Amino acid sequence: MSSKKKNILNAVFLLVVFFLTIYSVFGGEDLSDIADTMTEASPVFLILGVACVVFFIWAESAILHYLFGTLQVKAKRRTCFMYSAIGFFFSCITPSAGGGQPAQVYYMRKNMIPVPVATVVLMVVTITYKSVLVIVGCLLAVFGRGLLDRYLYEVMPVFYLGLTLNVVFCLAMLILAFHTSLAKNIVMKLLGFLVGLHILKDKPSRTERLNLTMDHYNETASYLRRHKDVLVRVTLLTFCQRIALFSVTYFVYKAFGLKGTHAATLILLQATISISADMLPLPGGMGISEHLFLTIFDPIFYGDLLLPAMVLSRGIAYYVQLLFSAAVTLGAHILIDRRQKGPKKFLDTLKMIVHIAEFSSSSWSVCPL
Repeated sequence: MSSKKKNILNAVFLLVVFFLTIYSVFGGEDLSDIADTMTEASPVFLILGVACVVFFIWAESAILHYLFGTLQVKAKRRTCFMYSAIGFFFSCITPSAGGGQPAQVYYMRKNMIPVPVATVVLMVVTITYKSVLVIVGCLLAVFGRGLLDRYLYEVMPVFYLGLTLNVVFCLAMLILAFHTSLAKNIVMKLLGFLVGLHILKDKPSRTERLNLTMDHYNETASYLRRHKDVLVRVTLLTFCQRIALFSVTYFVYKAFGLKGTHAATLILLQATISISADMLPLPGGMGISEHLFLTIFDPIFYGDLLLPAMVLSRGIAYYVQLLFSAAVTLGAHILIDRRQKGPKKFLDTLKMIVHIAEFSSSSWSVCPL
């Protein structure tokens, strides 16, 4: 399938999921009542929620800047912020957030950052980003049974499915990073098995891409073995980054003047939604995240506040993030255009967009097959 067709299908899929979500959540509801209730929320706390989203994006840029520094690669802080926003934008619009890192690699390459270096940095970001979810999820599963039984009893299978997928993903990433020869043998046998079943075609280009990807993982393993302290620092900053985004729901809670539920409870419950939906093949967990919120937070946002609270929380945490990162991505396009002169400017811009689309659709950062 051509890249153009893949991009069209991705766009159609995104729109279908979006409209199905709108219909399933708001079908039969009085939208004017929801809007009136939302206007009663304190704008001060909502602005604090937006600030959490901006911090969330900034935190990854700080991580990127720090990791580039450990590799003696010069990168300006504002450029790293651009990389971060671009990654979140493409992650928001692609299933399982598969398009974020390929787009980041493309822009890094445009700024003369070698692809192997970009891959190592983003691999570390991915491992720590997922690891924080796994750590929080496992701690809740072991020590937070009371919290889970009280608020998640209706959606417990979804939570454990999401946690299992995240654990498997992290284990796979760590095996790829620290046992590259074993991982390569496993992946090559799996590839041969799928080819033998005629699920995949026997393409030499796929094998070459797989070998190249495994080489990148090997470089990541070498980096992690030599910089374990770096991994610890990045994990701590990633934890703060995640907590900031989870805190949006707390500020929505305060915006409605509610009391009685501890901030830690609200943050942990929002974390369970991310754990449940993070690995599902939906753009930004769209659809499942909304329904999980309505189920989990029903005892907390009582009365007519539940749906308006979901709109504000989800709107700030996901859609503000999407729009903000989209604006930065558009700014990146404009800056790149200004650096180019002559009649090739427009064609070069088109090629750039096509390259990003190809990277996004291939999702090689997650699955090189």
